[in-house]
Amino acid sequence: MYQKQRHFFTSESVTEGHPDKICDQISDAVLDAIFEKDPYARVACETSVSSDLVVLFGEITTDCQVDLLQIVRETIRNIGYTNTELGFDADTCKILIALNQQSPDIAMGVNQALEAREGSMNEHETEAIGAGDQGIMFGFACNETEELMPLPISLSNKLARRLTEVRKNGMIGYLRPDGKVQVTVEYEHAKPVRIDTIVISAQHHPEVKLEQIKNDLHKHVIKHVVPPELIDDNTRYFINPTGRFVTGGPQGDAGLTGRKIIVDTYGGFSRHGGGAFSGKDPTKVDRSGAYSARYVAKNIVAAGLAEKCEVQLAYSIGVASPVSITVETFGTGKIEETKIVELIRKNFDLRPTGIIKMLNLRQPIYFQTASYGHFGRTDVILPWEKTDKADMIKKEAKKIMKHA
Repeated sequence: MYQKQRHFFTSESVTEGHPDKICDQISDAVLDAIFEKDPYARVACETSVSSDLVVLFGEITTDCQVDLLQIVRETIRNIGYTNTELGFDADTCKILIALNQQSPDIAMGVNQALEAREGSMNEHETEAIGAGDQGIMFGFACNETEELMPLPISLSNKLARRLTEVRKNGMIGYLRPDGKVQVTVEYEHAKPVRIDTIVISAQHHPEVKLEQIKNDLHKHVIKHVVPPELIDDNTRYFINPTGRFVTGGPQGDAGLTGRKIIVDTYGGFSRHGGGAFSGKDPTKVDRSGAYSARYVAKNIVAAGLAEKCEVQLAYSIGVASPVSITVETFGTGKIEETKIVELIRKNFDLRPTGIIKMLNLRQPIYFQTASYGHFGRTDVILPWEKTDKADMIKKEAKKIMKHA
């Protein structure tokens, strides 16, 4: 297969104080609070922020009670927006709540899958729920990093997280919550060889000098995160390239849940089905399907069956089984992709009920995913990041290769 001899690839990440990420965190904080009391609740909570206003909207079906106002204010406070001088204040911002229950037309298909209604499910399958929507989801893994993620998004997320760490621990106390990071990696023969460009835009106190910001971010953020062997004399740095970033957060731009789906996943390195994650319970395959696709792809790569693996799942609303499962190994597969699909069907239950059980998704684990990526995380433990099926898949693949 033809591979480009030399090319560049860029990925972006944002800090938890970015307006869109504020919304993701609020939506997932609401989901977690409800799941602590009712793990079978149906949640599709959207958030929007602008200036001094927060709007919660969407559909939630549950009998439990949670203090939505407190959840919103506490989430904003923990991010660091604690006074009007920062452009947004957790204690004084206005909050509008416009939440309804899940549509009965949707609930009908989720409560009982088409297979159960037609009698084609096994009698022992007691929780025969259908997919909460139609759609396509992608999962991806590659051997560029220990966490089996593309290097550009891995470094971007780590740099963004480090920006928040040095702000909150006081190491760079003049930083403010909003920020964006971008990393360009140079590849040779599909292998990352060096960092070409690092871009960081960090919100800051109005009186700090740009030269100090550049020096501090280089010393305490870039050098702390980026492996020195990937840096050379030609690596370029653009730190606050406009010269000033004081007005940020919701004061500088409106925010909305689900508007950072590329940041949340693979930084554009893999395809994306278009569905967002935050605020959605796991009956929504936009979320659980993407998590399971990552789980499958990561185990395929960990098993040594491919250096890169992209898994596409497709679902129909109200139907449990995936409409299709497709694998792409970009010419790096050790066995035929059709054989990999057979291994997936044998070893992974990709119906919504199977995914929820396989990954233990009815628990309040979602807030921690709402900033710095849902995949390849090294700072938190997430069930879809396990490689517990890799050895079994590897053994079964060896049998296939032996008889090929």
